[in-house]
Amino acid sequence: MTFACDEAWREPLRQAGLDSVEGAFAFAAGADLDKPGLGNRRRTRLELADSQGRRRELILKRYGPEPLRARLRRAWTYGLCGAAEIEYRNIRLVAALGIDTMQAVAWGGESCRGGGRSFLLATVVPGEALERCGREFLAASPERAEELTAKLAALVARLHGAGYVHRDLGACHVFLHVGDVGLELNLIDLARVFAPSSWRMFRWRVKDLAQLLHSMPSEWVEAHWEAFLRQYLALTGGGSPRRYARAAACKAAWIARHEARRKRRREGRNANE
Repeated sequence: MTFACDEAWREPLRQAGLDSVEGAFAFAAGADLDKPGLGNRRRTRLELADSQGRRRELILKRYGPEPLRARLRRAWTYGLCGAAEIEYRNIRLVAALGIDTMQAVAWGGESCRGGGRSFLLATVVPGEALERCGREFLAASPERAEELTAKLAALVARLHGAGYVHRDLGACHVFLHVGDVGLELNLIDLARVFAPSSWRMFRWRVKDLAQLLHSMPSEWVEAHWEAFLRQYLALTGGGSPRRYARAAACKAAWIARHEARRKRRREGRNANE
């Protein structure tokens, strides 16, 4: 078994039994966070005191054994390593780029060659997902829409400008928090972040942008999408706003059709049960 953690958390994790795969999978406290499509994954929200005695909210992600096909597909992009290790590395990578995100606390795993289990521990970011709170925030604070647009453009441009893409950049994975220092955006769910080759970068950037376009509140899209694209492109070194806008709109329409088909299939299965 492999285990790595932030040294400040080593003793608290040992005391909680979260310093091994066996302990992580036996952990029964906290509240499970369910959503469709988790497959062999399990997510649990818990509270734990760090080495300074401060209570912190953590997310525990547990990954069950994987079939060979899934491991080979991931190895093509990330090398021979487990899902938890990849997300642990990606959290640290994104934080090093200057993007607000979770703190990577620990990961552990059995041999990935055998498709073994793995787990990840990370801090919970403040605020709420833009998918859930964006419309309410804009209605309550319309004067801050430009600030939100500028900070969202800067976040995406920082990731893309460094040569990386998110691959699931929906509004559900950007958390909004208004704190003492102002409006903050945190990027989460970094398991699929990767660096595409230069000749594929436009395609992957457009996919990220399309996911935002599809998932952000319609009021924001209508009033601020063009400004977002202009600021994003200025920060990433330029490009044709018209070309990006057209490509993102086409991809967003495809995402909407794909989600509608999946919804109909789920409803059909539920009707037959």
